[in-house]
Amino acid sequence: MAAAETDREVPSALCSEFLDFSPRDTASKWSHASDFHRTVYQHLACYVPKIYCLGPNLNPQNEELLAQLLLLAPLEWYLCDEDPSAGLAKLEQSNQPSQLCGHVFKVGEPTYSCRECAADPTCVLCMQCFLGSVHKEHRYRMTTSGGGGFCDCGDTEAWKKGPYCQKHEPNISDTSQEDPLAHLSSDMIARTRSIFSIVLKYSVDMLTWEKEDELPSGLEPLERGDTYYCMLFNDEVHTYEQVIYTLQKAVNCTQKEAVSFATTVDRDGRKSVRYGDFQFCEQAKSVIVRNTSRQTKPLRVQVMHSSVVAHQCFALKALGWLSHVIGYSDALRRILCQVGLEKTLEGENSSLVDTLMLCDSKMWKGARNVYHQLLMSSLLMDLKYKKLFAIQFAKVSSHNSLWYCGFMCVSACKELFDYVKDDHDREFSVTDLSVQMFTVPSLARMLIMEENLMTTIIRTFVDHLRHRDQRGRFQFERYTAQQAFKFRRVQSLIGDLKYVLISRPTEWSDKLREKFLEGFSAFLELLKCMQGMDPVVRQVGQHIEMEPEWEAAFTLQMKLTHIISMMQEWCASDEKVLVEAYKFSLAALTHCHGGFTDGEQPITLSMSGHSVDTIRYCVSQEKVSIHLPVSRLLAGLHVLLSKTEVAYRFPEQLPLSELSPPMLIEHPLRCLVLCAQVHAGMWRRNGFSLVNQIYYYHNVKCRVEMFDKDLIMLQAGASMMDPNHFLMIVLSRFELYHIFSSADYRKRYNRENANKDIIQQNNTLIEEMLHLIMMVVGERFAPGIGMVQSCDEIKREIIHQLCIRPMAHSELVKALPENENKETGMERVIDSVASFKKPGVTGRGLYELRPECAKQFNLYFHHYSRADQSKAEEAQRKLKRQNGEDSALPPPVLPPLCPLFASLVNLLQCDVLLAMLGTVLQWAVEPSGGHWSESMLQRVLHLIGMALLEEQQQLENSIEENDVGFNFTLKISRPGEAPSNTPSILALLETLQNAPHLEVHKDMIRWILKTVRDKDKAERKRKAEMARLRREKIMAQMSEMQRHFINENKELFQQSLEELEASTSASLEHSPTSPDTASVCVGPRRSRPSEKRLVVTCILCQEEQEVREDGRAMVLAAFVQRSTVMSKNRRRPSPNPERYDPLFMHPDLSFGTHTGSCGHIMHSHCWQRYFEAVQAKEQRRQQRLRVHTSYDVENGEFLCPLCECLSNTVIPLLSDHPGLGQWLGVIGQQVKALHSAHKKLKPVGDLCFPRDPYSSSIKEMLTTFGTATYKIGLKVHPNEQDPRVPIMCWTSCAYTIQSIERLLVDEEKPLFGSLPCRQDDCLQSLIRFSSACWTTSSLPSVQNHFIRLLAALVPDPQGESHPSILDVDMFHLLVSLVLSYSSVHCQDSSGLNVDSAQQHFLQVVTLAHVVQVLLTSIPAETTMDQETGAGSSEEEAAVCLLYGLLRRHLVSDLYEVTSGWHLWRCVKAGVLPYLRSAALFFHHLNGVPAPPELHAQGPGHWEHLCAYLGLPSNLLQLYSSYQDLMGPLCQGFPRESNRLIDLPDDYSALINQASSFTCPKSGGDKSRAPTLCLVCGTMLCSQSYCCQAELDGEDVGACTAHTFTCGSGVGIFLRVRESQVLFLAGKTKGCFYAPPYLDDYGETDQGLRRGNPLHLCRERYRKIQKLWRQHGITEEIGHAQEANQTLVGIDWQHL
Repeated sequence: MAAAETDREVPSALCSEFLDFSPRDTASKWSHASDFHRTVYQHLACYVPKIYCLGPNLNPQNEELLAQLLLLAPLEWYLCDEDPSAGLAKLEQSNQPSQLCGHVFKVGEPTYSCRECAADPTCVLCMQCFLGSVHKEHRYRMTTSGGGGFCDCGDTEAWKKGPYCQKHEPNISDTSQEDPLAHLSSDMIARTRSIFSIVLKYSVDMLTWEKEDELPSGLEPLERGDTYYCMLFNDEVHTYEQVIYTLQKAVNCTQKEAVSFATTVDRDGRKSVRYGDFQFCEQAKSVIVRNTSRQTKPLRVQVMHSSVVAHQCFALKALGWLSHVIGYSDALRRILCQVGLEKTLEGENSSLVDTLMLCDSKMWKGARNVYHQLLMSSLLMDLKYKKLFAIQFAKVSSHNSLWYCGFMCVSACKELFDYVKDDHDREFSVTDLSVQMFTVPSLARMLIMEENLMTTIIRTFVDHLRHRDQRGRFQFERYTAQQAFKFRRVQSLIGDLKYVLISRPTEWSDKLREKFLEGFSAFLELLKCMQGMDPVVRQVGQHIEMEPEWEAAFTLQMKLTHIISMMQEWCASDEKVLVEAYKFSLAALTHCHGGFTDGEQPITLSMSGHSVDTIRYCVSQEKVSIHLPVSRLLAGLHVLLSKTEVAYRFPEQLPLSELSPPMLIEHPLRCLVLCAQVHAGMWRRNGFSLVNQIYYYHNVKCRVEMFDKDLIMLQAGASMMDPNHFLMIVLSRFELYHIFSSADYRKRYNRENANKDIIQQNNTLIEEMLHLIMMVVGERFAPGIGMVQSCDEIKREIIHQLCIRPMAHSELVKALPENENKETGMERVIDSVASFKKPGVTGRGLYELRPECAKQFNLYFHHYSRADQSKAEEAQRKLKRQNGEDSALPPPVLPPLCPLFASLVNLLQCDVLLAMLGTVLQWAVEPSGGHWSESMLQRVLHLIGMALLEEQQQLENSIEENDVGFNFTLKISRPGEAPSNTPSILALLETLQNAPHLEVHKDMIRWILKTVRDKDKAERKRKAEMARLRREKIMAQMSEMQRHFINENKELFQQSLEELEASTSASLEHSPTSPDTASVCVGPRRSRPSEKRLVVTCILCQEEQEVREDGRAMVLAAFVQRSTVMSKNRRRPSPNPERYDPLFMHPDLSFGTHTGSCGHIMHSHCWQRYFEAVQAKEQRRQQRLRVHTSYDVENGEFLCPLCECLSNTVIPLLSDHPGLGQWLGVIGQQVKALHSAHKKLKPVGDLCFPRDPYSSSIKEMLTTFGTATYKIGLKVHPNEQDPRVPIMCWTSCAYTIQSIERLLVDEEKPLFGSLPCRQDDCLQSLIRFSSACWTTSSLPSVQNHFIRLLAALVPDPQGESHPSILDVDMFHLLVSLVLSYSSVHCQDSSGLNVDSAQQHFLQVVTLAHVVQVLLTSIPAETTMDQETGAGSSEEEAAVCLLYGLLRRHLVSDLYEVTSGWHLWRCVKAGVLPYLRSAALFFHHLNGVPAPPELHAQGPGHWEHLCAYLGLPSNLLQLYSSYQDLMGPLCQGFPRESNRLIDLPDDYSALINQASSFTCPKSGGDKSRAPTLCLVCGTMLCSQSYCCQAELDGEDVGACTAHTFTCGSGVGIFLRVRESQVLFLAGKTKGCFYAPPYLDDYGETDQGLRRGNPLHLCRERYRKIQKLWRQHGITEEIGHAQEANQTLVGIDWQHL
């Protein structure tokens, strides 16, 4: 039995009680009771089970009504001691409104954070406060709320400036500091305290109650029945599908009921799935547990007595009532806070609020949400009690930590531990409230000092990660699923620590220093567990079998990145703290090094007369780890010593003498060598895990606290060491010492090692080592290393990104590291280094580097990847060539180093480096078969350039000559000493300058030599000036020559122009469209088109063929679709397709059939073979893959073989007129038929002449396309015998023409000559097909259609009832009449020709349309001035006459209009679209060229159009006699083009609209994915089970269902929370499209990830509208799915 019984009625006994009950009397009885608590509980015990939970289905309306009257009203009477409506109003009137806004955000509601003024990113404003604040003029971030937070308006700690909006601005006479209880009487305070105590205790007891069959003391029911609920609870483990399947089995319900149950469980956290006696419910529970316990823990199910459930329902209602009541008065809020935090006799953590928090993980989602809302509206809105609550909140964490560390704890406090084990997301846990308290600076400081919060959080985190190796380091390998789940949960603690640290203190107390340093020590313990974790060893010989786990360690590193940075910022804000933190970190690093042995043996290295003692260590053989957070933290603090000048002012306090530089550099150096060896391909056998680790090590998300800090540590070590010693250790770790240490070793090495792989590896390692030396010396843009500001560092990053190519704002933001506030600092400096280029209709806005900044380009910028470096080099060399400069890319001038790092420059002139440089240059002079590389030489040249610039700077900055200690030029000029006698570096460069194999580097070598020799700069300047003058002189000469040539040949130019004009006018005179022989496309005077053969090429077989009626059929790929693009009535219900008669199209065009084509031509048999191949391929693919493709073969869809445009049928090509041979063939058949008839003596009138001149293949294609149009247009199975087939073809022809005509008007294009070829070819083929399609149908049925069509205009006494003239679209009628007439004319012997018939049809239908316009579209007269020359008196008189005649029949329905000008103006406007459509139709039907006037926009359009159609420009001349065409009024004319809905300029208005949208089927629940239909403006609840609808027996999402009612299967939607446009076509096709909303940088923000304000781009919205009007949505989807195969796999029908 499923819970699907009828809603219960209110029992009659309760009805009588309801009538007799008095809340006032009950409250009075309570006030006189001796035991108030017991009396209230007795009342609840009596009434709650009578109101709630009386049956399987709840009745919320009755429950709300009765609960208010019987339960809440007495509480309010007791509270106010008078009528609550009056009492609560008085409280509200006397209340001082809070300066805090406190608006609690709904899911999806827009929130705003000021990037300039917010204390941190969590400080947000609601929309109303934001619009009334100063921040709307600042740089702000806009996001959508996940629900649960509240507006920070009025909180002075949340904003650096502008904390108040206009609404919450405090008054000058503000008395908010006084006690809010001062306004209440003592009696009122006592009553409030009593009632709040009882209600809160009752609610807390019931929501934390764990017994399923009993109630707390005092609430036992008077009568106890055997009625139970089987209650299913939500978790975040099982999927929707698992729950639905299980419920169908357990409670025997339908899928729809199971979906409803699952949706409610997911939303509210629990749902009753069965109601009945205990045994009945227990049976369902056992089935659910059994079915869900196979792979994971089972779903939580409880069999609960109905009275327990009833009291829990009211407990939620009571908490909501408390939230509501305290909103009337701050005094009531204060009392509730006191009651909630009041300690009981049980001692610590015994208050009601403590109980709620400690039992949080046991409650269901709905209960958690309600009490969280109460906490936010009470404790967090009262500044005094917010602090007390924060202390209590932290104590719970504190007790949890102590308990976890093994200490005895009397209380059972375990909130954080419970959360880690909880099966609900953090957003539903009380721990999520931490953001509301820990981000308040004063509270955070207090909690650090009073509750030791930092230490608590860090130790709790460390203790939860218990999986360690022998050295105590974290070990994530072989993590079980449960441990991985626990690791993900415990990461939220890092978020809490980030909240605590997010605001740096400006003033330090001794206690804050003490507690922070205690927390810092705990943090170092955490980092010590990470130092050296996940070590790797190089695989040799065999590839690694299993990829090791590496992601967990990097996840932890990324989570801690901002914490480490914030720790350093806190240290930097106080000198004492910085000194102590530095000592702690050094001690921790020393401790870590003490544990690393790795078989290190002492060795001595000697080179260039220097020697150093170090250890033997090979990265390629020993263990090495990429995780060194302790070393990196120390490196960061070391830089801060320099930046804050503590190192210079208090050197005695620092343990600098204890530092061992080789120890400092050892592990960072190993890490960098590991990266170099991976680049060299030495670690290939270690798999992708190591490659990924190296990638993230350099990635912008991690590099600040990984790669950058390793480099800084090397700089710190090198600055304290002899540079020769440093370089020898570097050579040793790179395993290159043996190559450079001996002069003859390289030659021996080259001879012995012919292995190309080893040679290539060593070359790469030398390149990487040289690059590392460049970085150690040259990376000075961190404040503290070089004398720079932080903005200089950001500028440099931006410059080097823009040196690669111009970039969008979002690309630049991604390339820059974010701080803890999600800011990059880019906006402060971007305008000084780049200029912004706005986007067009497509693309994005781009920043381009300012030319003057290009000189700061450094080819070896340390954050470039190899690919970036290559692109940047190519771009900069190209730019230099364009500017006429040499292509050398010398190093930029660097800022001076800070004193602590000043000795780094000595690396550039030390003996070891000079020896290395000389060695590489020597190899380049004597190239030896690839044993060196050009990249190596390029790095050497760059290093020499750096040294020369450094020397130049020191010379410029020195006061006296003997101050300079940098003599690089002197050293590179000296040759090597005996016995080698190697040439000097300068001599080698001179030699290389002329080396033919180094052409690429000659510019750089020349630049170096010029710099060394210090050539005369003035000479170069003079040459450049001369070159400029020479260029200007040449340009002036060329300009003069050009003018001279034109003057000399003026006659020739003039003659050419005259000849051109003459030939143009002659062609016009002799053309059939010249004014003397004006083109007419209809009637006996119709112009005859010139006969021409139509020869086309098949795209499949490439064979050329003439299009002939008796030849092989040629076809166009086409796509037929139902359409509502021109619909004026989307509410019209869809007719029954089996019975629907489509002969007459209603003027509202509620739906039509549109035909489009890509214009590509094939033989019919080639297309059939191609389509059969596609079918066979699809059949095989479905058996293998079982996924959708971008086309549905079963529905006849395919992709055009040439352009892959989606198609579903083909249009046969037909020629203009039959040729002579074909005509003779037809005549021959007719003569044959006559002979045979005469022999049988049949009268000639009974003969049936052959009326079908087409070949069999063309007839087959006529049938194919006709059947396809019929099938798609009516949504029925194909049936070529159905008499409606030709009607659907004519209808599609007329609808397509109307659609194209409206499109041309909207785009302001002329009627002829502006259509793309594909549309023009499609239109021509479609019209010719429509004129021939009747030949494949039953002749009597087509003739019957003609009779009925004509009866709509000319009443037929013998015919059936005909529709009103106002219920027929006249253009559809005209097309159908003209095209069906051929079926009558083929048996006509009257001598009337087709041209006359067409002319008469056009005249009669046009006149009928004029009557339509006069009957429906004439507004009341206006005072508009008459336009001069707008119409003649003849036209005005005629229209007045006709209108007067119509008014005599419709006195009450037509306005009285006396102005003929006014009437004629309305008629012209109304009839014009019809005439334009008719011109397109007859142009393609009869092949008459249009006059040139209709090929351009301009005046006189009306007259030329009428002339082309053979109509008088005064259409009223057609009127000769009045016929009563009166009928019910309908649509007006002219018919306006449909538009997509208007969108607001500011995207936040849309977000706000969506946030208030509730799911129509989930009882007021907020929709998770509100989606706006851009066609009709309906907001839908997309992508959810709750709003699924049934369509053709299949469950589909709300958007898919809506497309079939609004757009005939095609839809355009805006997913509001994702800022994403969604295109849908049918059930299985869809794609996402760029939204029309852009930020100030010309970019979309799909997913609202960046949060920049978005504004409507009207050009892009018009582009979407044009796509819709062109019926191009389905084609766009097809192209998108072919381009991106992942789109094919999406279940679009569920959206």
